[in-house]
Amino acid sequence: MPFLSKEGSAAIAPRATGGYLNPGSVPTGSSVRFALLQTTPLEYHEVWLQDSEGKLNDNGKVIKKPLRFAFPPTDEDIEAELGTQWIRGLNFNGDGPAPVKFNIAVAIYNHDAQAVQIFASDKPSVNRDLDKETQLVEKEDDYDTVLSPDWILSKEGVGLSTEYSVRTAPRKKGTDKDISEAWEAAQEAGFDIERLLTNGNPFSEEKK
Repeated sequence: MPFLSKEGSAAIAPRATGGYLNPGSVPTGSSVRFALLQTTPLEYHEVWLQDSEGKLNDNGKVIKKPLRFAFPPTDEDIEAELGTQWIRGLNFNGDGPAPVKFNIAVAIYNHDAQAVQIFASDKPSVNRDLDKETQLVEKEDDYDTVLSPDWILSKEGVGLSTEYSVRTAPRKKGTDKDISEAWEAAQEAGFDIERLLTNGNPFSEEKK
């Protein structure tokens, strides 16, 4: 018998902030288990902007927002979207413009959070692992589709030594109904992952 109740385990489980799961948000030395809800991800290219006047948010940091494109943007494409409120952010070293990164985003059911979330990743190693593992699922006979198994994302190390791994596992017992009901509710609420491209709320038609 588990030491904690089901609710207690969920309360202390690693989870993403809000409705998103990003590889970087997974605590080092832990893993997150989820089910894919879509057979193909949204693919886009993202660059981070910051407030042109250096305005700060409630945490005392410069206000930032992502700018997303469905194609690899040129510097001119980015400049055309800035307006007067935003400027392009800086890279990690602070000595050049923020890079444009390829991202994927896909709807998932996070077993730890017990909710529909968006898995979003700009980590090449994670995206390569997912691509490789999903192709194996399609080729082999263990699962019908990529929606059939659970997926486990693990994280080890810190800083430049951080390593991620992705693998499949049999569906967590007794969760098929929960997954189906949660996904149906999300779709009825107006879920549309394409809204990420315009910084809209993918979980409903209301603006953020």
